[in-house]
Amino acid sequence: MTHDPRPFGRLLTAMVTPFTPDGSLDIEGAARLAAHLVDEQRNDALVISGTTGESPTTTDAEKETLLRAVIDAVGDRATVVAGVGTNNTAHTIELAHAAEKAGAHGLLVVTPYYNKPPQAGVERHFRAVADATGLPIMVYDIPHRAGTAIATETMVRIAEHERVVAVKDAKGDLIATSWVLSRTDVAYYSGDDAATLPLLSIGGVGLVGTSTHFTGVLAKEMIEAFERGDNATALARHRQALPLFTGIFRSPGTMLVKAGLNASGLPAGPVRSPLVDAGDDELIQLRKDAAAAGIEL
Repeated sequence: MTHDPRPFGRLLTAMVTPFTPDGSLDIEGAARLAAHLVDEQRNDALVISGTTGESPTTTDAEKETLLRAVIDAVGDRATVVAGVGTNNTAHTIELAHAAEKAGAHGLLVVTPYYNKPPQAGVERHFRAVADATGLPIMVYDIPHRAGTAIATETMVRIAEHERVVAVKDAKGDLIATSWVLSRTDVAYYSGDDAATLPLLSIGGVGLVGTSTHFTGVLAKEMIEAFERGDNATALARHRQALPLFTGIFRSPGTMLVKAGLNASGLPAGPVRSPLVDAGDDELIQLRKDAAAAGIEL
């Protein structure tokens, strides 16, 4: 099976979900933020209702409403990927069906979390979701959140499915990733902003970022420079963006992204409990990290 080497482009941002001051969904703000990320931050695609989008605290109905709004806003010029992963296979399939009906271009499916299934269960989960939809799937391997890593042999078997075309890799194990890349044609996207350049060096194709709400232009230039063989420029962009690539995770990324967007006059609003809005000290540090990357918030 041969897939598009970059099925979701080079640069994706896991978009935060804007809320109004009372905590309800800000649909107009979501459309405006999506347009900013595509038109100003050079994203090829957006992930909607990922963890950064506070998917654990949005309802199924809100997820569908948000997805439709973003597709209407940017779906003609960017790929829109719907986060549908849960730790319940049946519920994940329901969300996948709803996203497909709403017009999503692809699905992000995370490893089932908290219940820690064995590898046989992990494989069955992803195969069941892939069998249930006609959309291309990006598998999200993030063991420090999910509690379970996708083993190399499991990933190789999952990648045999024709609709499993990509991986968002937040495992932090370049050797394991190298083995999968050597044995499959699945596209690997970094799930850790600062690890993007190392991943590109072993065959990765891009980034699903968090800091890319602000660093999108730098990240895109880094990826493009690496692809054209300009390693010096790629390294320079990596080093320039590094303070914000890493600084965005001093606190949970959603909190700091929303703080930075709010400070910049872009739609974001508050976070939902159990997250808490970033404090003044956190915003001051975020601005220092951004300034070190040449970005003003």
